[in-house]
Amino acid sequence: MGCYSLRPGSHTLKTVYAAQHRLHSTDEVWVAGERLESREVPCRAEVIRAALVAAGLGPIVAAQDHGLAPITAVHTPAYAAYLATAYRRYAAYLGVPQPVLAQRCGVDPARLLMRPASFPELCDYYTYDHEDPILSGTWEAAYWSAQAALTAAAAVCAGDRAAYALCRPPGHHATADQYGGFCYLNNAAAAARWLSAAGRVAILDIDYHHGNGTQAIFYADPAVFYVSLHVDPAQDYPYYWGFAAERGSGAGAGTNLNLPLPLGVEDDDYLEALDVALGAIGGFLPRYLVVSLGADAVRGDPIGKFGLTSSGWYAAAQQVAGLSLSTVIVQEGGYDLDTLGGYVVAFLAAFVS
Repeated sequence: MGCYSLRPGSHTLKTVYAAQHRLHSTDEVWVAGERLESREVPCRAEVIRAALVAAGLGPIVAAQDHGLAPITAVHTPAYAAYLATAYRRYAAYLGVPQPVLAQRCGVDPARLLMRPASFPELCDYYTYDHEDPILSGTWEAAYWSAQAALTAAAAVCAGDRAAYALCRPPGHHATADQYGGFCYLNNAAAAARWLSAAGRVAILDIDYHHGNGTQAIFYADPAVFYVSLHVDPAQDYPYYWGFAAERGSGAGAGTNLNLPLPLGVEDDDYLEALDVALGAIGGFLPRYLVVSLGADAVRGDPIGKFGLTSSGWYAAAQQVAGLSLSTVIVQEGGYDLDTLGGYVVAFLAAFVS
């Protein structure tokens, strides 16, 4: 793909970055003598950061600590406490430190009526996935990833037209009390809840995968409109959520819009669906927009299976910018380390041009 940088007259864009993401060191996870392979590695954030520096899109600032309250505004306190203590408690149970991994996985719509009191049963209660380890630094990394999103939201509240949160771990698969899909705390949801104190908020999720966690958190909330373009869940992860019939419930009925797309969808059809999404957002009349940005939606990603080209990606960013809303852009997926930084820069450069 081409090299993108700011055009004359473009706005600069503040990037919020938290170096603590490196503590979730998923590139060196060993279980029972075998290496646990993961696509969600520290290098993801570092290649994005390097590309942003090279492009000169604007200042890179450190995440500021807004405390635990904005996190427990979208996650249960018991869940947050589990994430913060799971590694230590599991080590005490085993007598030796070891990554916390679910022993069984899958979605149980009813959940367990009784929360297990101890390990190892508790390992399975707060996750629906089996490939997401809790390491010694996972809580701190996830906590500061959420703080990056909150810092970007605070900047927009203070008057910035837009801000970008370089979040890692990503967040949109994390529900109020379960993690999965590489996500532990829902960064976009925390930012949206923060912003909703000042006005209506729309979330546009353009990650390849449906943001089931974000949808679940706001499914009955009339103040936050969640809109997602993603692969048809009948064809790919997360399988159980993201269908068009899911429109919200209770007071939030009508404030959830899913636009599932087939494997291999190309530019024209993708941009047409995006136009539908943006029209719905415009009709909601939000004061703020949160974009869950997943570069795995672009052709060539090792996990994503869309046919969106770099030109289509750039055009998508311009369409989103056309809403002219105060916007927080939150990093989600994207796993091709050779192109990830360039695609993120391309989207951001198009957005502020």
